[in-house]
Amino acid sequence: MPTIAVNGARLHYEDSGTPSRGTIVFAHGLLWGGWMFDAQAAALSERYRCIRFDFRGQGKSEVTAGGYDMETLADDAAALIDALQLGPVHFAGLSMGGFIGMRLAARKPRMIRSLTLLETSADPEPAENVPKYRQLALVARWLGLGLVANKVMPIMFGKTFLSDPARAAEREKYRKLLVGNHRIGITRAVHGVIDRQPVYEEIASIECPTLVLVGEEDVATIPAKAERIAARIPRAKLVRIPRAGHSSSVEEPTAVTAALESFLSGL
Repeated sequence: MPTIAVNGARLHYEDSGTPSRGTIVFAHGLLWGGWMFDAQAAALSERYRCIRFDFRGQGKSEVTAGGYDMETLADDAAALIDALQLGPVHFAGLSMGGFIGMRLAARKPRMIRSLTLLETSADPEPAENVPKYRQLALVARWLGLGLVANKVMPIMFGKTFLSDPARAAEREKYRKLLVGNHRIGITRAVHGVIDRQPVYEEIASIECPTLVLVGEEDVATIPAKAERIAARIPRAKLVRIPRAGHSSSVEEPTAVTAALESFLSGL
């Protein structure tokens, strides 16, 4: 299991493919891990080196005492890119991963060759969501994630995926991964997300080619958030993914891979 010590945390990562057309760093969403991009890495690894890593406190990475704010997580990602000597990378971030991608592209432009943002927002967490998410985090911390899974799944996935009888086994797989999170690590990660600072004013300075993807059924970061980002970043391209919610890379992996591959091949 490859791990690397960066910025005071030991991070798990997966490294596959060949860098003939560059390196893609994939950054996952809250509650999950780098495996969210397994389908994309498998499809693109003949042409790109694909790095999927787990943020601190999530997946297989170390649970640290602190450092869950978005600025520290952005420093973690930058340190990983430097430590692995990846050079300018294509950065693809979903939800929380997108929070990190926007910060890197705006603040460390020489590090980012292109940016792909999936189901994310440049704004702070909507005020109406904060008490609900804090309560869910409190229950998860002390009583376990099994008690909140039924409330979290409709946030993470769209109605099409959740109602498809043929995908029952997939839903059960992701539910088990959700419940299997480290209670303390995931609670700290949740608070880092809901307390995040906005970056909307910063992203106008992003100069690298940018693709914005959003599931049409996303209720966590609604499509209007993606439209707002695409309008703010110069020359950004917006693509909607039908039948997908907040986890489009696993809900509609073929559509996401096709959009990403088309974007990268056009650079």
